[in-house]
Amino acid sequence: MNVMRKHVQSGSALIISLVFLLILTMIGIASIQDSTLQERMAGNERDRNLAFQTAEAALRVGEDHLRQAGIVFSASGTNGLMSPDYTGVRPIEDNYPWANRSQQVSDSYAGVQSAPRYTIEWLTTQTFAPSDEGEVPVVNSYRVTARAGGGSGDAVVILQSTVSR
Repeated sequence: MNVMRKHVQSGSALIISLVFLLILTMIGIASIQDSTLQERMAGNERDRNLAFQTAEAALRVGEDHLRQAGIVFSASGTNGLMSPDYTGVRPIEDNYPWANRSQQVSDSYAGVQSAPRYTIEWLTTQTFAPSDEGEVPVVNSYRVTARAGGGSGDAVVILQSTVSR
């Protein structure tokens, strides 16, 4: 007795393989998005680091400027040289006019969009008690503020240092 069986296919193998294919596609898309995010974060960090290094170089140029003779400070902050009676917007504020009231660094730096700038604020003058030598020591304090952008212009770093001499 030979019984013939009829084989009915339900298509479950096709459904299972399509589900696996969908899962693998979702994993691939997630890994591509993660790689893209990592690349953008690395680029932003590089841009900020470049802006930081350029601002630090501008800060050193501003500190060197203080060693020159004949620096003229003004109450209006002309050329970024502010006297103690300056009452305008401070360099750390968002609306400070960097283009008009600052010194541009003449050195060129690779990879940055624009040259860094700096300002110098004359903070105080202190006179100390006379010494045995008969000379009265005078110490002036200054604040140097430097601003620089990175390669894209989106990263901006502002650094300050205080110098007494």
